[in-house]
Amino acid sequence: MRMLHTSDWHVGRTFHGANLLAEQEAILEHLADLVSAEAIDVVLVAGDIYDRAVPSADAVRVATRGLRRIREAGAQLVLTSGNHDSAARLGAFAEFAAAGGLHLRTSIDDPAGSAGLADPVLFDGGSAPVAVYGIPYLEPETARRALGLEGPEQRGHAAVLTEAMRRVHADLATRPEGTRSIVLAHAFVTGGMACDSERTIAVGGVEQVPGSVFAGIDYVALGHLHGAQVLDDRLRYSGSPLAYSFSEASQRKSVFLFDVDESGVSGIERRELPVPRRLATVRGTLEELLESPEHEDVTDCFVSATLTDRVRPVDAMRRLRERFPHAVHLDWEPEGRSEPVLRYAEAVRGRSDVDIARGFLDACRGAPPNEREDAWLVAALESAGKHDPDQDGDVR
Repeated sequence: MRMLHTSDWHVGRTFHGANLLAEQEAILEHLADLVSAEAIDVVLVAGDIYDRAVPSADAVRVATRGLRRIREAGAQLVLTSGNHDSAARLGAFAEFAAAGGLHLRTSIDDPAGSAGLADPVLFDGGSAPVAVYGIPYLEPETARRALGLEGPEQRGHAAVLTEAMRRVHADLATRPEGTRSIVLAHAFVTGGMACDSERTIAVGGVEQVPGSVFAGIDYVALGHLHGAQVLDDRLRYSGSPLAYSFSEASQRKSVFLFDVDESGVSGIERRELPVPRRLATVRGTLEELLESPEHEDVTDCFVSATLTDRVRPVDAMRRLRERFPHAVHLDWEPEGRSEPVLRYAEAVRGRSDVDIARGFLDACRGAPPNEREDAWLVAALESAGKHDPDQDGDVR
């Protein structure tokens, strides 16, 4: 059997306010093309299908179309819920979906009779049957009760995942000899490298679990971290198919393809994904960024700009977008200027309301108010009853 490992689609997520649904749909369509071209039998999606527990109608439509295309391309799918998903919503109608080749694993145990984390999706691999176990994201305090972990030492991500894997191994022991095992898990495994776009899953300051928790499994398809990475041959993060922060600008987004047969897992390949729109960072004064020819190759990228003007430019983002229409993020770091660190009491001691307002404006944009602005400040404070033009005393 041939399998494809992906995760962290985050359908519905925006990028600094920019809508990404078109890019997300294009990536899911590419996955369907890959399934067809590579004769993939099973697609594994290790959590965070959506970016929100209650995704928008448009996000649901994009995800549904993507899943349908992958199924029509010839692959069955196994999905687990991540920390961004609503497990209950994602797992709704799981029994009916399974009949169509979409296998959802979103609960520990379901009293209604749906499959839990120790109920594998079984595939006929000929002489080597394949059992795929889907472990949804386990929020420690909620999961420990469902798993029967009552002791004070049985807290945290490591404890709940250890118990989940104990149940997986107990079920695997009942399967025919030679059965190959695949586990999907959404967790932060020790040794993984995080980036800025992942929501923390820390509880009590500890969010990581050791890779040894997954010992004895042929392949562990991990989700949660957005950069593709190999912790060891059997333990891998596919990463997100799109970049969701500028800290991912240098990452090459990808998926893993691998074969499962009587000898185990073999032929693992990393396949890079297309980039619908590149990320770029630029730095300089506003006029330099608008005029310099060296930035011509990034005009169609998502752009994060750092302005170094000594005085904060007025309407800078609007002007930047005249050249970089997809500029989405703006910082101001004036060249050669250092900010004094002052306590609030030191910053206002002995200063009038007008002086404090003048200082605030200077700190925010790098220049004090001009004569007309100063008159506006005085008039505003007088209107608020905070300034007596005949008295230049301390703040009241």
